[in-house]
Amino acid sequence: MKWLSLGLLPLVLGAQQPLTLAEAVRIAQTSHPSIQAASARLDAALHRIQQARSGIWPKLNYQESYQRSNNPVFVFSTLLTQRRFGEENFRINALNNPSSVQNFQSVLSVDQTLWDFGLTKRQTELAELQRQLTDEERRLVEMNLGAGAVRFYLGVLLAEQALQVAREAVASATADLKRAENVRAAGMSTDADVLSLKVHLAAMKENEIARRSELEVAKAALNEALGAPLDTERQLVTPLTALANLPAALEDLEKRALSERPDARQALLGIEVAQKQAQLARLAWLPQVSARGVLEANRGRFITQAGGNWFAGLNLRWNLFNGYADRAKLREAQSMMKSYEAQHKQVSSALRLQVRKAYAEWTAANERMATASAAVAQAEESLRITRNRYEAGLATLTDLLRTETAKNEAVLRKLIAVHDQRLAAAMVALAAGALTPDSEVLR
Repeated sequence: MKWLSLGLLPLVLGAQQPLTLAEAVRIAQTSHPSIQAASARLDAALHRIQQARSGIWPKLNYQESYQRSNNPVFVFSTLLTQRRFGEENFRINALNNPSSVQNFQSVLSVDQTLWDFGLTKRQTELAELQRQLTDEERRLVEMNLGAGAVRFYLGVLLAEQALQVAREAVASATADLKRAENVRAAGMSTDADVLSLKVHLAAMKENEIARRSELEVAKAALNEALGAPLDTERQLVTPLTALANLPAALEDLEKRALSERPDARQALLGIEVAQKQAQLARLAWLPQVSARGVLEANRGRFITQAGGNWFAGLNLRWNLFNGYADRAKLREAQSMMKSYEAQHKQVSSALRLQVRKAYAEWTAANERMATASAAVAQAEESLRITRNRYEAGLATLTDLLRTETAKNEAVLRKLIAVHDQRLAAAMVALAAGALTPDSEVLR
């Protein structure tokens, strides 16, 4: 049986997939349904560019129709187009009361715009700007997915450490209970101390159960952020340790946010879109010149009794008045331009504030870590002294429980501070538009 257990061990270990923080971000930004939807919208925008460019190409159409009637005008014209009109068709009775005829008509037409004063070009440029807007939207989704992956990855690490602290608290409470029983056996305490420690041990076990449940939820949340099945088992290999410093100063981070963030780029592109729409509205007042050619065949039977003809011509279309719709479109575009300009100012200010907020949270977390580290060392020493005094009968059970609780809380506060520092660093990178799988804050 031993060899069987050894053979199954690699399978058990292999069930958990090693995952770094940077790889988690990469997976989220490529596999999550949200990025797939954003990529599909980008593909649609590319197809809209092709639609806009189609204006420079000729339009070729084929039409097949069938008609039958005894209408005198229809009969007269149909016989002419079929090249079957004869002298007998000039008789008065034949003109006024003709027999019905049928016509199979085939039409091949081609239409080509010759000159539209740049309308097709501007429409293509507008479609390209809209593609860029969609691409920035996809980048924003990508960055937010990366930030979510970081948040939930660090959440799992914190939950694992919190569970470990809870387990150590159970072990410590168990040891304290045994210590209290020894002190009672020596006649230095009463049953009340032992009972109180049993209650304390039960509370620590309840806390361990709660932390275990929180860890399971955190793991499922991470899998959802990665676009994976919720029950996927992973081994997180990036440790929950603090970063030494941020890769850039606050001023540089703000400048990068204004140039790199998708939000800022979208606001600038919005201004260009409004400008292009205004140009299109003005072009609607200019004439368009096009050419049309037609090949036509009319047949009395599907194949025979046929006559063919062709047609070629030029067409000038000039929009002289359409109920002020074009003027309204121009004013709409001008109003939207003002809106995007104001939006760009607002976005710029909001992004700078977001960078400063994340930077301040990172700085505060650093200070909390220093304070928490000192508190942990002090709490551990205080607990050691209190335990010795309790065993010697110089300290009460209340003192022991108080220092035990203080030590656990200090350890947990330090872990939370480290978690918050790492998360704040990622949020700084997010606000600056620099959160990618290669970001230094993910190492």
